[in-house]
Amino acid sequence: MSKSMPAALPFATGDAPAGRTGMTWRVLAFYSLLTIAVLLALSLPFASDYVGADNDDAMRLVVVRDLLAGQSWFDTTQYRLGLAGGTPMHWSRFVDLPIANLISFFSLFAGQRQAEALALAVWPSFLVVPVLFGAGLAGYRLGGTMAMHATLVLTAILVVSLNRFQPGSIDHHNVQIALVTGIAAMLLSPDMRARDHAIAGVLAGFAIAIGAETTPLIGAVCLVVALRWAWHGRAFRDAATAFSLALALTVTGAFFATVAPSRYTQVTCDSLSYGFYALATLGGGTLFLTASLASAWPFYGRLAALAGAGGVVAAAVLLIAPGCLANPLDALDPLLKTFWLDMVIEAQSAAAQFRLDPASIASFYATGLLAIAACLWSVRRREAAEMHLILLALLVVAFAVSIIQIRGAIFVYGLAAIPLGRMIAQLRRAANAQPKNLKLGLAFAGLTLASTPATWALAGALLPGQSGDVLRAQFTAGAKPPSCTDEAVLAPLAREPVGVVAAVSDLGAPILRFTGHRVLSAPYHRNQGGMLTELHIGLSNPRQAEAFLRGADVTLLAFCPRNAQTNLIADAEPQGLYASLLKGEVPAYLEPVEATQGAVLRLYRVRPE
Repeated sequence: MSKSMPAALPFATGDAPAGRTGMTWRVLAFYSLLTIAVLLALSLPFASDYVGADNDDAMRLVVVRDLLAGQSWFDTTQYRLGLAGGTPMHWSRFVDLPIANLISFFSLFAGQRQAEALALAVWPSFLVVPVLFGAGLAGYRLGGTMAMHATLVLTAILVVSLNRFQPGSIDHHNVQIALVTGIAAMLLSPDMRARDHAIAGVLAGFAIAIGAETTPLIGAVCLVVALRWAWHGRAFRDAATAFSLALALTVTGAFFATVAPSRYTQVTCDSLSYGFYALATLGGGTLFLTASLASAWPFYGRLAALAGAGGVVAAAVLLIAPGCLANPLDALDPLLKTFWLDMVIEAQSAAAQFRLDPASIASFYATGLLAIAACLWSVRRREAAEMHLILLALLVVAFAVSIIQIRGAIFVYGLAAIPLGRMIAQLRRAANAQPKNLKLGLAFAGLTLASTPATWALAGALLPGQSGDVLRAQFTAGAKPPSCTDEAVLAPLAREPVGVVAAVSDLGAPILRFTGHRVLSAPYHRNQGGMLTELHIGLSNPRQAEAFLRGADVTLLAFCPRNAQTNLIADAEPQGLYASLLKGEVPAYLEPVEATQGAVLRLYRVRPE
């Protein structure tokens, strides 16, 4: 045995054949077409709008429209959001580009509205294909053909149950899920192929470029590759160097392709900037050099070399971007945390969500815990142990992020289907071999149901609590009442002369979409100035509110009496402007727009001084 390898290898390879991928185009096409068909059948007949219900979907459309209208590729400022000068958005042009291209293509033979509707239906449906391909390939490599099919079924159920793949969902989270499943599939490469790890490096680079949410997970991916190199040495050298070089080159290309030269030296922690670019290229470069030079060293020598490289990267983090070690939302003004962030479910911690709605906790965390347990079980039994350790590392990091912020659970869902699919396939095989063994049959059926977050969500909704109240309201309510975010409700505002609108943050993105006005507030952390100004307008007494309105050059106040944030602000300050308007007390400097008084959305013009 070579001295460069430890005396014992406590790893077993997967039981999938190494010579074939097992993922034929026919299998992929079947699952993709079936999933997309079910997705469209369950969503299109009930859709009242071609844009998703999330604020981010409407805002993404506004950003794409501006790009199509001629705004610079390098300029991501939303000039109609916030105080004078606008708000620089932290979203990636890599997601704007395909949506803009689809709209441009469909506009060749359809009107603008129809072109947007077609593009916004096609884009999330298209992303189903890479998600299923990544999950299915990972399932096959982990456990063979039966595991592949089980993983594909679980992933298809996840795609249908998540709102991120429904028509109109154009936020970047669906892209991130596709990237994460693809990375997992490539890391499970049989024979540790360099090509697959190069693909993983490219996908990891794009994940960093598209959104900061995946940064902890990509850090875990880099650590997994580094530790596998330290363990395997020369046998893993090509894979490690391919991954690290591909990562560094992809992030470099993405940085220069999307960041304006004037911002090359800026460090932001919520988007691709000099901080992430420098650290990703430095990390990839040090791993490339370490693997190239030290692969023939003994195990402990490789471990020491890796520790040295890690020390260099850690020092660079503290030197270049120390602020990025914290949650960017921690720096929010306390007012914004109280009147905005605490109302956003996906931004809640596990503890906060448990206090708010205990019945919903299982839907966010049970599937992830099952997947972690499945990985530990397989490692203990030496069944595809190294592959399960890779998945375990990714799952633990994603799960830890979801404990801090629930939004991280979507990556847990995508990864969990892989080890759970293999375990379901094993139980199915055992149950078929012993058809009279009732326990095996029940275990197979029970694990299959428990492996989908939708099962836990439905179970939680049947219990007393907020989730159950929402579900019962959906089934018992009649026609949906008009909302302040509906196009018809906002039509009177669109007819007003273009100006600056003060409205609660929930209305910000729809106002930008349906009107030509600039709006002070929309739920984005980079718009703290505009959001705080709007909150001070609502909380201040009418005389003080006038000063805020005039200081921000507000020409119109859009007031939604039934909005939850409106009522929260009014309850917090009974003498404030919003509380006065709820009581019908209109200060002299506001001129009611007659056609909207008594309507769902009340409009007030700010009289000139």
